[in-house]
Amino acid sequence: MAHCRNLVAFLLIGATTALGQAVREKVTAPLPQIKQNGAVKQMYVDGKPFIMLAGELHNSSASSMQYLKPILDKLAKMNLNTVIGTVSWELMEPEEGKFDFTLVDEQIQEARKRNMRLVLIWFATWKNGNSSYTPLWVKTDPKRFPMMQMKPRPPERESEFNKFLLSAFGPIVRQSLSPFGEASKTSDAMAYRALMRHIKEIDPQHTVIMMQVENELGLLGDSRDRSALAEATWIKPVPADLLNYLVNNKATLLPEMQEVWGRGGYKTSGTWAEVFGTDEWAEEVFMAWHCGRYVQSVIAAGKAELNIPMYVNAWLGPQPGEVLPGDWPSGGPVARVMDIWRAAAPSVDFIAPDIYVDDFKGTCALYVRSGNPLFFPEAKDSVGNLVWAIGKYAAMGVSPFGIEDLAVDGQVAQAYGMLPEMLPQLAEWQATGKVAGVLLLDGEESETVSIGGYKITIKRPPAGRRGGQAPAPAQAVPAPQLLPGGVSFETRVMAADTRPFALVINTAPDEFLFFGSNLIPGFASDSAPPSRVFVGSKDEGRFEKGKWIAGRRLNGDEFLSGLPSDSIGFLKVKLYTLD
Repeated sequence: MAHCRNLVAFLLIGATTALGQAVREKVTAPLPQIKQNGAVKQMYVDGKPFIMLAGELHNSSASSMQYLKPILDKLAKMNLNTVIGTVSWELMEPEEGKFDFTLVDEQIQEARKRNMRLVLIWFATWKNGNSSYTPLWVKTDPKRFPMMQMKPRPPERESEFNKFLLSAFGPIVRQSLSPFGEASKTSDAMAYRALMRHIKEIDPQHTVIMMQVENELGLLGDSRDRSALAEATWIKPVPADLLNYLVNNKATLLPEMQEVWGRGGYKTSGTWAEVFGTDEWAEEVFMAWHCGRYVQSVIAAGKAELNIPMYVNAWLGPQPGEVLPGDWPSGGPVARVMDIWRAAAPSVDFIAPDIYVDDFKGTCALYVRSGNPLFFPEAKDSVGNLVWAIGKYAAMGVSPFGIEDLAVDGQVAQAYGMLPEMLPQLAEWQATGKVAGVLLLDGEESETVSIGGYKITIKRPPAGRRGGQAPAPAQAVPAPQLLPGGVSFETRVMAADTRPFALVINTAPDEFLFFGSNLIPGFASDSAPPSRVFVGSKDEGRFEKGKWIAGRRLNGDEFLSGLPSDSIGFLKVKLYTLD
């Protein structure tokens, strides 16, 4: 009997010890975070660098788990390691103060079952310059939750998106909450805080690694809010917090902010009109500050519960057909007012562009200024763009929008299936500055990068070479017609990307790894005086569990081969030099 009591005591002590260990692990498990690692900023998950091979769901997909579960099965087959889902304020708080987290819980559980991480979008006050995701108790009480007001615009000044709305639905009044409504800001912040408290309680594994707060926020149709609250604020002095920020960071302000502030003589006091002017660009600054302060309150409330990375995304502007604030949501975190957003919302970890324009390279360049790390939650499914962004700017992640539209055997799925086995090494190579990205745009014949002591020139393969067959014409799959802001009511599936593109990685002295498609690399010395450079070996291959597995040794007739045109592949090249 004593033996039994001792055994029971032993088991209880063991169970208590195990529970204590579990609690300690729950408390001490590292939170997802963004931090500097050598030459780059990287996302860290479970204490290790994590590159998101992601896709964003359509807006309504996560509003029904019956609808979403088969989509998640498909995304698992497409090799995603991260899904960008949504949390709707109207569904989470249908009655004021009463929260329903069922859809949140189920998204987390279903993602975890499939070994996926989640980024969740907080669809609350703003979505594409509108307030369609606010609860009914907010929508029906405009006195407590005031809306933004706009001045009439001549028809020729309407943006393409507003023209579409008018033609499709007739005269409408856009319903967008004003950033000057205190009750709106307080209610949004309280709901978001409740959400983050709940995620902290039910997700100790950190399935949720990041949050997007609001979506493409701001005012469409005018450069600033004309409501009584906004008008009263417009004639007040510019807040000292903003002016102090501008003064203290004057030397490093972006050119667009230098221009707007500097044209009036860099004034350090006065009303908004006196300091910045009275045109649309001045009014965008006004809106950016107040939208930023609003979002700062929401994010600060959420981080008080669970301090994981939180970002805001931008509907791009200016862009073709949209030339003035209000053509895109004025006040949103577009590149030209990133300085204002940094001053207004210091708790925002970074600003993410939604990239649907053709100038992908130029857009990325705008959003990596001033140390802003690159992540785009919405983009076309052009694989060359995705691979280039990881190579050129060490993108923390890449994410086509409407990911469920894509095929399980398409280019995105193929790339996502080949990259995971090398991602830990890729993160290390990025940190040590050993990664470059190349992408030949239409009409370009070559591109040269300097890396590892060599100049590597990427060219299109000549017809007839292995991998050099004429690629399928880009018009084989018609490109979807996307409205400004990326809005589309049809599939977003793009034509297969036939442009030459690759990650270029200096894996060891005189050794380079290429991942991509449709190119042949050439090599020259980057030293002075230059040496003669020769290819010692060229191997196809793949990665398995972080290790390089060589395939064919390309020699003889295949010695001049590069990356194939009809698929995505790996190529490892070893060089030697002779003086």
